[in-house]
Order: sequence, then structure tokens, then C-alpha cells
Amino acid sequence: MADKLVIFDCDGVLVDSEPLAAEAYERVYGRHGMNGVGADIIAQCIGLKQADIIVKIKELTGHEIPEYAHGDIWAETKRLFTEKLVETEGLKRFLDGLSVRKCVASGSSPERIRHSLEITRLAGYFGDSLFSSTMVKHGKPAPDIFLYAAEKMGADPSHCAVIEDSPLGVEGAVAAGMMVIGYTGGGHTYDGHGSRLVSRGAVTACASWDAVRDELTARGFLG
Repeated sequence: MADKLVIFDCDGVLVDSEPLAAEAYERVYGRHGMNGVGADIIAQCIGLKQADIIVKIKELTGHEIPEYAHGDIWAETKRLFTEKLVETEGLKRFLDGLSVRKCVASGSSPERIRHSLEITRLAGYFGDSLFSSTMVKHGKPAPDIFLYAAEKMGADPSHCAVIEDSPLGVEGAVAAGMMVIGYTGGGHTYDGHGSRLVSRGAVTACASWDAVRDELTARGFLG
């Protein structure tokens, strides 16, 4: 199993960040007089990088935040993360028992990924094996970030398992030729979340890290 690689999304998978991120967007847009950018809107943007989220919000609401305020989104998100961010339940125990190589492939910026992992004391599990959609031409649902991560890690895409919580992320990983396990253990999960991930190509959806471990074992990624 030395050639196997497990690729983790960050937000909503490693860290329970999506409710906090939604709060940050709502606050920043609200400061600019743009109300109605709440959790229901941001839920439709999960998996996208910030530039694409801003475009999506405009499509959904008509609100276009000024370009000079784009930096305010990360500043507000960082404040909330520093105060409240935690890892998803049971994750550290899962990572402690993970015997195959692993990396992170996220739609977030490198700074946000690093900050998230440092705040939650997860950074040591991944070292420098952190890959952001800012490093490739197209973000999720394109396969670019997953193929880039596999290339940098020296892994064949067919030997990669991806843990994803967003339909867009699942689509991208499937397009990359990877096996995908949907994760629904974050605070942003909703009725039908798992079914939606499976409909996009995940082999199954798991609400706990124990279930993810069992699935990886059954599919030959763990001994």
C-alpha cells in the first residue's frame, strides 16, 4: 500500500469551518449594505475558491462586493477561525492511525489552509503537503487541483482516495479518476447531503471518521 495516497479537502472535512466562513461572508457583505448573503447562499458556494464564490454570490443575489473589500473577507474569516475553529470530531484519532501517505487539496488559499491547520494543531500531520486551487488554472469542479496534488506527491490518480464534503469537490475528484468518499460530519451538513455527494460520484458518504476508516480498509487503502 506504499503507493496509495489519501487526499483530504480542508474546509468542512479536516476543520469544521463552513459555518464560520458563512458568518464571515455575511458580516462583510452586510457592512457594505448587501444583506441576504447568509448560510443558505454560501452553502451553494462550498468547494469554490474565493474569487469564484464572489462571482457565484453575484449570480445568486445580484450583490457585487467592491474589489477593494475582497481582502476583508479573509480578514474577518481569520478572526473567526482564530477564535472558534476546531477540527472535525474524531479526526486526530483517525489521522494517528492512518498508515498511508496523505495530503491536502483545497479550494482555499495557502494562507487560509495553513492558518486552519495551525489553529487546530493539525499542521504536523501534513507538513508541506498542502495544495491550493490558487496553484492551478481551474478550481473545483475541475480536476486540476487533484491531479496537481497527485503529481506533486508522485501518486497515480487511480491509487488516490479523496475525502470531500462538497458536490463540486466530488465532481472534480471523480473527473481526476480518483475514488471519492463523501464526508458529512461537519457542522454544515444537511438532510440529503450524503445522497447528493453520492449522486455526484462518491462511492459512499460517511458521517464519522470511524466510518471513513472502515471504507478505506474495505477498499484496500488500509491494512
